[in-house]
Amino acid sequence: MKLTRRTALLLAAATALTPVAAFAQDSVKLGYQLPLTGNTAQYGQDFKDAAEIALTKFNASGALPVPVEIIYEDSRSDAKEGVTIARKFVDDKEIVGVLGDFTSTVSMAAAQVYKKAGMVQLSQTASHPDFAKISKWQFRNITTQDQEGAVNAQWMMDKGIKKVAVIAEQTDWGQSVAKGFVEPFEAAGGEVVYTEFFNRGLADFRSIITKLEDQAPDAVYTGFFYEDGAQFLKQMAQLDAEIPVYSTSAAYNDQLIELAGDAAEGLLLTATFLPTRMDANVQEFVTEWDKTHDHAPGQFPAQAYDAVNIMLAAVVKAYPDLTRDSLRDAVAATTDFPGVTGNTTFDENGEPLKELTKASVVGGVFVEVE
Repeated sequence: MKLTRRTALLLAAATALTPVAAFAQDSVKLGYQLPLTGNTAQYGQDFKDAAEIALTKFNASGALPVPVEIIYEDSRSDAKEGVTIARKFVDDKEIVGVLGDFTSTVSMAAAQVYKKAGMVQLSQTASHPDFAKISKWQFRNITTQDQEGAVNAQWMMDKGIKKVAVIAEQTDWGQSVAKGFVEPFEAAGGEVVYTEFFNRGLADFRSIITKLEDQAPDAVYTGFFYEDGAQFLKQMAQLDAEIPVYSTSAAYNDQLIELAGDAAEGLLLTATFLPTRMDANVQEFVTEWDKTHDHAPGQFPAQAYDAVNIMLAAVVKAYPDLTRDSLRDAVAATTDFPGVTGNTTFDENGEPLKELTKASVVGGVFVEVE
């Protein structure tokens, strides 16, 4: 057959419109960018472990006639590396959607690539308020620091706390922690008497503690992960600084208690997950996790477990006409997804509608509080 220019153009158009479809492949492929080396590798490994629990269960369920594969790439929590991975994922036409990254900074850098290419991106932990605003392709299943800050601010006001010192790590995320709390706290009539930002991995918080004590706050609101949190709490105890400490869900991890010991007692924070909840899906996840870990899952692996399951449910919904566009629309349509971190519904901006739990360390364990 003679291939005319018109025929060639029609064939090219048809090819461009052909879905990146699971039924035409041996498997459905998803990408997951996460830190597997570097100083945040422990979080990335937890994400991967949780993802594998979800993926193994899904593939065994027979929900699709083909298996789903997850392609993991190590971002090292580096924004440039995150962008490189994003370009790699969008260039792979078999990948229909991606998960990650860990930090807001890396997630937001990679988001620019996914926005331009039209690839759905679901982060389990990017809580910077601006992440989901980047484009219609960005979603998250974790609450934002605006949400957590408002809950903590009201929690403190209800307890009669009027003066607060704020400390947080010197990152985009840390800045959002401070802003997300300070604005609603001051709007409710509270006063922020001291603010300090520190570099992640700081070994000595004693000068910061001394300065905040001088301001005589009723409480301290903190933005840190468990490693820095344990160090801060231990040094608060060493200096006999008897000031209530509140924090975000980022600090929720049993390893904080292991590292801080008795100094963790009384820590108050917000969270979306507690492994002690007796819901069937929570206990199923905890049981599977315990098979390969010597500590209970924290909120972050639980977030990853839910994120993967939300994406997999969307794949099923879009199949067999599975394209990057149809998968994005299926993710956006997520309503009351019954995850281990609670039910998740995405609003029109890709933000999760879900409730936060209040918890405290009592007797060496995190317990839910009213």
